[in-house]
Amino acid sequence: MAKAKSKTSKSARKINKGKQIQRPDSQALQAAQAERAGLNFEWHYGRITRLGFYEPGGRAISIIWEEGGVTSQQGGISDEAWEIFKLAFRTTGRIAILSDEPKDQWGYDYRFLEAMA
Repeated sequence: MAKAKSKTSKSARKINKGKQIQRPDSQALQAAQAERAGLNFEWHYGRITRLGFYEPGGRAISIIWEEGGVTSQQGGISDEAWEIFKLAFRTTGRIAILSDEPKDQWGYDYRFLEAMA
């Protein structure tokens, strides 16, 4: 009996394989994600303490960071980031940010944002 050929082309398999990351634990996975993003990226973890919407400024959020400090932002929060913040707030309240911004700006960098279980 003849072996059926895969419908996925060799180049498509190569592209898909290049986007996969598999590690034995979450810390190794986070390290691999940070490495893939670039050497200057670091993970930061926090807990959402306030989430709201204010007519003059729009969406607002306050976060206490595990490494110390608090950030608060009113307005300028994208739809995608807002959905992640709402999900985190409704569950554990915990978030993670992967950022390459300097130490006084990473708390407002929502490009790589995750709700944590």
